[in-house]
Amino acid sequence: MERFKSRAQKLRESQTSAEAKIWQALRNRQLARWKFRRQHPVDRYIVDFVTLDGKLIVEVDGVTHSSPSEVERDEAKTKVLEACGFLVLRVSNTDVYENLEGVLELIQTSLRFE
Repeated sequence: MERFKSRAQKLRESQTSAEAKIWQALRNRQLARWKFRRQHPVDRYIVDFVTLDGKLIVEVDGVTHSSPSEVERDEAKTKVLEACGFLVLRVSNTDVYENLEGVLELIQTSLRFE
């Protein structure tokens, strides 16, 4: 478990610009009442953003996630996280940059039905 904490801390320190942008909108319960954590361990993975109460994970995917091997890896990760009881939303860096309001609306809509 200590290994996950150390890795999560390093990921928080080296977040992408898309992750930084969405984090500014999610942190400090700014999205309704939901408490989000960033780079948080869930099962054997570290997820980009999670609200434990809402059982929702948001993964921000860059260009590297479009190769066949990465798509397969992401699908396997999603299955494990869903088996843990989470809904997993995947959004692209482009969506965050060009349509942050739409991304936040998708997140909020997903949380309403939990």
